[in-house]
Order: sequence, then structure tokens, then C-alpha cells
Amino acid sequence: MYMKDLLQSFAALSDSTRLGVVERLMAEGELSAGDLVAASEMSAPAMSRHLKLLRQAGLVERRIDGTRRLYSVRPDALKAIADWTLDHRAFWQAGLDRLEAHLALEEKE
Repeated sequence: MYMKDLLQSFAALSDSTRLGVVERLMAEGELSAGDLVAASEMSAPAMSRHLKLLRQAGLVERRIDGTRRLYSVRPDALKAIADWTLDHRAFWQAGLDRLEAHLALEEKE
């Protein structure tokens, strides 16, 4: 389940428009769909499709306030991505450290 969630998150963020929406929501906080459309060069239906995909991936949540649809980032979803990234960074760093130690031994011989 965890890996499936990550795959959906990365797939959703692989689109520059969706990544931009998430970055804007992170920087500015909750925004209406209209605010997101106004700052973009796309139609409301196109933005709606991007927001739907971000919601389905669990990256953003929607709150209804009268006729407005307000969107915000789900911190737990972004934390899962950050945790995964940090876990894998440690894996690669350990491998690079072993390589560096091995090369240092070879230089001494």
C-alpha cells in the first residue's frame, strides 16, 4: 500500500503544472480553484482535471465553502515523500562511503 501511494504521488508530481500547483499551495496556503486558474494560462476545466488528479493521489485536499472550492496541501502526503527520499539518500550515501573507503585502500597499495 505504501509503495502504491508513493507511485501515485510521484506520477502526479511528474507533471510541471501539478508540481507548480503543489509548490504554490505550499508557499501560499489554502487557495481557491479560481485563484489557481487566474495565476495560470489554462482553462478552469483543465485546472480542475489537474486538481482532481492531485486529490486522487492524496497530495491535496479540497474544502467546500459555499460555491468556492478551496485546496490545500496534505502535509502527511508530503512527509511520506520526504521520508522516502531521506531513507534512500542514506542508502546511496552508505554505498558512496564504502566506495570512497575502497578507493582510499587501493591508493595506499
